[in-house]
Amino acid sequence: MIQPAIFAEAAGNGKCGPVRWTDRRHGRWPAGRNQAPCRSAAPVPAYTCASLPSSIRLVSSLSFVAKASTGPGTIRYELTFLNVFRVIQAVVYTGLAFGMTPVDGLDPGSRDFARDVAISYMLFALVMLLLNRVSMPHAKSAVSAMLVVDVMAAVLAIVTMHDARIGIAMMLAVNLSVGALMLPLRLSLFFAALATLGMLGHTFFASMLGRLPGTNDMLEAALFGLAYFASTSLCHTLGRQLRATEALAEQRSSDLVNLSQVNELIIRRMKTGVMLVDDANHIHQINESAWMLLGSPSADQRDLGQLAPELSRRLYHWTSQGKLDESATQLADGMPEVVPRFTRLAPNDDSHVLIFLDDTSLLSRRAEELTLTSLGRLSASIAHEIRNPLAAIRYSAQLLAESTSMDATDQRMVEIINNHCIRLNEIIENILQLSRRERSRPETLDLGRWAQNFVEEYCQGNDIGTDSLRVVSNSPLPVAAVADPQQLQQVVWNLVQNALRYGRLPGEPARVLVVTRQGEHGVPILEVIDRGPGIAPKVAAQIFQPFYTTHEYGTGLGLYLARQMSEANQAALQYVRVAGGGSCFRLVLTPPAHRLVGGDIPTPSLGMT
Repeated sequence: MIQPAIFAEAAGNGKCGPVRWTDRRHGRWPAGRNQAPCRSAAPVPAYTCASLPSSIRLVSSLSFVAKASTGPGTIRYELTFLNVFRVIQAVVYTGLAFGMTPVDGLDPGSRDFARDVAISYMLFALVMLLLNRVSMPHAKSAVSAMLVVDVMAAVLAIVTMHDARIGIAMMLAVNLSVGALMLPLRLSLFFAALATLGMLGHTFFASMLGRLPGTNDMLEAALFGLAYFASTSLCHTLGRQLRATEALAEQRSSDLVNLSQVNELIIRRMKTGVMLVDDANHIHQINESAWMLLGSPSADQRDLGQLAPELSRRLYHWTSQGKLDESATQLADGMPEVVPRFTRLAPNDDSHVLIFLDDTSLLSRRAEELTLTSLGRLSASIAHEIRNPLAAIRYSAQLLAESTSMDATDQRMVEIINNHCIRLNEIIENILQLSRRERSRPETLDLGRWAQNFVEEYCQGNDIGTDSLRVVSNSPLPVAAVADPQQLQQVVWNLVQNALRYGRLPGEPARVLVVTRQGEHGVPILEVIDRGPGIAPKVAAQIFQPFYTTHEYGTGLGLYLARQMSEANQAALQYVRVAGGGSCFRLVLTPPAHRLVGGDIPTPSLGMT
């Protein structure tokens, strides 16, 4: 039985890596490529698929056909058959020649000549058989030369062994037919005509010399010639159709194998977990996402009931009662919740079931993105309707502030109007950024120098009073990073603004540090640290969600937009609680590719370094 082409296999060298849908015949995947981080060092399970249904084995069969098609072609087999048949033909000629007696009506000289012809043809046949592989590059010329010798040998054999002419003529038809499979039609007909002329010529001259007692020999030779033309034409036509069909089959098999590889890649890289489970609750196939959602099990863990009892229970209820529980469940500790879906490989067949695991966090994120996109479009359409009266209100308030007849109460009211106009304009700007989604234009930056310039510009453009904002570099060498300078400035400005606003103890000025350093593997890191009260763990888990805020004047969009712009620059933004009080917002950036060995950019580590 052909083993299934697709099965789950791990990256080697004992490191934890993703499960892959791959071809068993190609061996194990190289270690260290596309490995997903996980908590344990257990190898990824290599689940075999020894008893899958025909629908799954189809891919393997196609792979086998495609592999076989790359071997020796049809011409080699046809040429080999022709050479082997010629050896058998020579053996027959030799047997007839050495079996002749004087009763056959031939003199000893003719008998010796027949034996010489048979021996010579035998030597020729053996040499052609030995040179079968060598003659492959010049098959057309080689076959043509062989057929010339075959026709000459057959005619000479008929001349010397007339009583066996019918058998010799029939064997010659095989030579001509096989040659027609490899030669063009005109050349094949030429050899058929040559053989016919040989037969007719022998019959004509033998009749003229009075050596043939029969009266129908000329008709017999003509019929053999007709048979040569018919068999040659038919075999050439069949050979041409056979090659066209073979080429089409090879092309179709190649297309199907390519399609299977594309499907394999799609399944392997799907965010949705996919598993194939049999009726005994044994896992046969699993992709990377499903393997991680199950908690990265080891290779010997194939029983679904042990790995995920809740999932096994739902599968049993679905197969036995047709009930599907669509509530979310957690399959392993520390993994997100999933919503399982089941489907059969074939109707009314419960022997193998496909299980799809939809990550609820991804579904929620997609719904969230759709909502924010719709909100951004709505806000963009009405922005000018809000800004026009807002500008008028602010301009009127500025004119009122210039009046000398207002008392202190009126001045306070004008100040309140200006502050709320500024706040409202900030809200509009934040909401508009939801719909802009500008593409990043990354550049290679000296992170330390960039941070120093940012702090200087921020202090010049904003009155921080008694608060302090300074840069600290913890790396003796320049820290290089790849990012869009404008978007990076927006992210850091938002982080610094929040740190100066909320990162302070009661009655004390805010102390904010912008730290640049290199993490593991030379990964550039920028941190905004304050010495405030910190953020409660429950609140910290939601601060990057849109419209979530604990401040009465906040919009809840600042940190969300900061993370979105960070991801657009292939960076990671994370909140880290500082020991002893305070908060740290860490931005892990992308290093320049030329600074890394092998040119691979490592996945940023978000843990404390």
